[in-house]
Order: sequence, then structure tokens, then C-alpha cells
Amino acid sequence: MGNIMTASEMHKQYNEVITAFRRMIPDPALRVRFSGQVDGYMRQYALGVWKADNGGSIAPRHVECYNAIYSGENPAPSALYWEVATGSAEFGQFQPPAFFEDLRQYDRRFGTGLARRFTDQLTLLLLLFAAADGMVSEREAGFVNSCAELLSSLCDRDGLTAGRPALRADEFITPAAPARPAQSAREQTGALQEEAQEKPPALEELLAELDGLCGLERVKKDVKSLINLVKVRKLRQEAGLPVPPVSLHLVFMGNPGTGKTTVARLLASIYHAIGVLSKGQLVEVDRSGLVAGFVGQTALKTQEAVQKAIGGVLFIDEAYALVNAENANDFGHESIEVILKNMEDHREDLIVIAAGYTDRMEQFIHANPGLESRFNKYICFEDYDAGQLLEIFRSMCRKNGYVLSQEGEAFLKEDLQSLYEERDENFGNARDVRNLFEQAVARQADRVSQLEEPTKEQLMELNREDLQGEEL
Repeated sequence: MGNIMTASEMHKQYNEVITAFRRMIPDPALRVRFSGQVDGYMRQYALGVWKADNGGSIAPRHVECYNAIYSGENPAPSALYWEVATGSAEFGQFQPPAFFEDLRQYDRRFGTGLARRFTDQLTLLLLLFAAADGMVSEREAGFVNSCAELLSSLCDRDGLTAGRPALRADEFITPAAPARPAQSAREQTGALQEEAQEKPPALEELLAELDGLCGLERVKKDVKSLINLVKVRKLRQEAGLPVPPVSLHLVFMGNPGTGKTTVARLLASIYHAIGVLSKGQLVEVDRSGLVAGFVGQTALKTQEAVQKAIGGVLFIDEAYALVNAENANDFGHESIEVILKNMEDHREDLIVIAAGYTDRMEQFIHANPGLESRFNKYICFEDYDAGQLLEIFRSMCRKNGYVLSQEGEAFLKEDLQSLYEERDENFGNARDVRNLFEQAVARQADRVSQLEEPTKEQLMELNREDLQGEEL
């Protein structure tokens, strides 16, 4: 069972098992009772299987399979993420289906073996649900066996003999991956080299990179304060001292191009380096990456994004777009609820950073009490001034092997000063500088390509003509 089935494949297999057993029932009235009850019971038992495996931590895959039990490829699933997650977490003890009593009564009266056959079919179906993630764990198999044993004990009590040994779920447990053979000295050396290459940067390197960012002095101070808080909390925990609860989720407020994504990526790596996050990856999304076009799918889409971010940072750009004050039924609200639940469920290994324009982010946070309680740290990213914009341009030149001519730099300095003084809501900060740089590089390429044998210096230089463009 190493391959993961699609929802339609699961529906097909489920339907085939149920249909085959239905045909075994000779009595029409009993067949109708079975058909009317079986889907509801099986959906509940699927929740029990998944709870046994992962304690009720439901992924989008489970929701798809849950809906596939009865609806196949229905484009509007009747069960949403919330329902499945809550149902799994709250599943109690396995209870025999009501129609199982009817099956046993029929067997006692007519000497048939419907109850025993159903017990085997139930085992197969529960194993099918267990394989929703591509494998059957020992805990899942244990739950399946306990369900089948309860039904078998009821048959034993009624004196209903078994024609063959009961099906055991243990036989379907996915085997552990085989141990890797011992490596040769050369292989070990190569593995060590690869490990060294993949080793994440040290904390000192990351902090140096943070310090090396142009401007953002206030941001750097706030981020370092956060890092110190986290480090001391970890030290207190290791020392057995009380650690007051604190939310590490953040709101980044500021205009585009002010370094919000860059700082978020660094912060994810830094938190990983000090042991707060298990992986330290940054997953960047916006409304389009979280919200779908119809009910049910938004929860699945959001949960998929969250699953990728566990162990690191979920960075939601333009987060305010998730809130539509004019439409309370907007699917963005569904996405927010899923995010809030995961912020609580994975509070030890997930940090969410919501980012966007300052005024709109304030509206966003105040739109939901859950957001206000979990986002209580704000970092403001101010616009870069003209001097900082010039330094960013110089940095782009250094990284890409270009140099500014004296006249070119003088022109650029004036141009960036005007850009800063005349900025409006469309001002893009570093993004605007990048656009200027890319345009200058393109013009320089057109100019240099006309030279017969350009020198290295000519290939590197950006002059006033390259920066100015045709309009001046």
C-alpha cells in the first residue's frame, strides 16, 4: 500500500466492496436498511482510523478521502476540513453499526454467514481508509483489529460459527524501509562532503547577513530583540524554569519593496539555527495561494500551504486581502479560521507572519478577535530614503559585475532623490530600484553590442546614457 490513491480510486474501491456485500443480502428489507446506514457508519469509522494513527491531525488528503467514501469526485464536498478534523479528534470508542444486529438475527434464523462476512469487509474498508496516506501503520492496524474482534465476539456470543479464519489487519502493515547497507570509505567521505555543503548557515552568518541589509535599522533592532527573547526562553526551558506563554507570530507592516520577505526568510533560518523551528523554511503565499473558488476547497488549499510551512514560517503577503468586510461569506474567512486553528495546533513548530500595507494590516488584525489575540507583535518597515536607494543600486551593481561611471552616479543620485520626494502609494522602494537597474542593464547591452571589440571596463560600466533612457 505504498502508493497513494486518488479520491476517485478510493471511491471506486469503497463502492465495489459495499456493492458486492449488498448483493450477498437476500432479504430486500435488510438490504435497504444496510444501504441507508452503511455510508454514515463508515465515515465515522474512517475518523477513528485516522485518530488512531495521528491523534486527529487531519491533512487535506484525509478530507478528500472522507468525501470520496460517499461522493466520489463531487466538486462541492459535503464535508469540510473543520468537520473532519473535529470529528477525528472527538471520535470515542468503536460502536457496532445498528444494522449488524439485523445481520446477526438473519444469520441465526436462516443459518447464513452475513455477519462474519461483513466483519471481513469492514476490516478491508478500514484498511482502505488507513492507506489514505499511502501506508498502514501499526496503530491503525491495531484499531482495525480491535473493531473486527468486537464484531467477532458478538458473533461468537450468538453461536455463529466462522467458515474461515478472520482477516487480520496485521498482515497489511506497511513494512519499515530496509536498512541501508554499510558505506565504503569513499561513500562515507562523499556523504560527509554533501552534508557539509547542505549544512545550513550558522547563527553568526545569519545575523551578519541581517546586519548587512541596507537601512532597516529599526527593523534590525526589533528582530534582534525577538531573537534574544526566544534564546532566553529556550535557556529557561532547558534549565527547568517556568516559561511564560508568548506568541511568536508577527505582523510586518510597510510598503512593497521594503525587505519584508527578505527579513522573514532570515528570521526563519535564525529560529531554526537556535532550535525554535525544526526546519526553518519559508513558505510564501498570498490570497490566491490560500483561497479557492467554492466552499470546502479553500480549507483544503489553506491546509496544504500550512502543511508545507510546519517546521518553518508561513509568510502571508497582502494578508488583508483575506478579509472582505463587505461580504461575511467570502471564502477568505474560511482560510483565516484554518490558519488560526493550525497556529494553535502547531504553536511549537510553526510561525505565521502576516504582511502588507500598514493601514490595511491594522484593519485586517482588528477584523477577527482570533487574529488580535495571536498577532501581538508588530514590526514596521519604513520606506528607504534616497541615499539608501542609491546604496541598494550600488549593491546590485557589485553583485552583478557592473560599475557606475562618475556621471552616471551623479545622474542616478538626482533621479532617486526625485523618486523618493515624489513617491505615492505606488512607490515600490527596492522594487523600483531593481526595475531601474534592469532597464539600465538592457540599455547598456544595446549600446555595448555596437562596439567592435568592447573592453572589460566597457562591458562593466553603466553610464548616464544607460541610466537616463531616451526620454531625457
